[in-house]
Amino acid sequence: MERASEPTVSFSLTVRDAAKALKFYTDAFGAQELFRLPAPDGSIVHAEFMIGNSRIFISGEAPEWHAFAIPEGQLASCLFSITTGDCDSAHKRAVEAGAKSLGEPQNFFWGTRSSIVTDPFGYRWSLNQKIEDLTPQEIERRAKADFA
Repeated sequence: MERASEPTVSFSLTVRDAAKALKFYTDAFGAQELFRLPAPDGSIVHAEFMIGNSRIFISGEAPEWHAFAIPEGQLASCLFSITTGDCDSAHKRAVEAGAKSLGEPQNFFWGTRSSIVTDPFGYRWSLNQKIEDLTPQEIERRAKADFA
């Protein structure tokens, strides 16, 4: 397998069941699995997948590497954003795959139609469709009006 060039910044998700997570990300976000390194017990030591042009790493829990899954019922403090051509369809697909909607698709003053879902592993994902090209000044003007 030829590896794509290394990105400047990568991130790695830690989950209890990486194989289940890879299936979810494929079904929910159209992820493409690149590589999977199984442990002798069948769990995943490390895997890589793409969502669009972004490479993401994933593994099961490994306390010896300080890698712990998000405790059940809790959410990650970070939010990952996915740019999509159709926020409504992307939101529906993610929910049908098992994501929980935290915010239905709606238009925002900064020029996107966005929604938020949480995956079954506690990570939050924003699905964003650009609907307007705005200057920073226009966004600031709209923010002031929206917050007034």
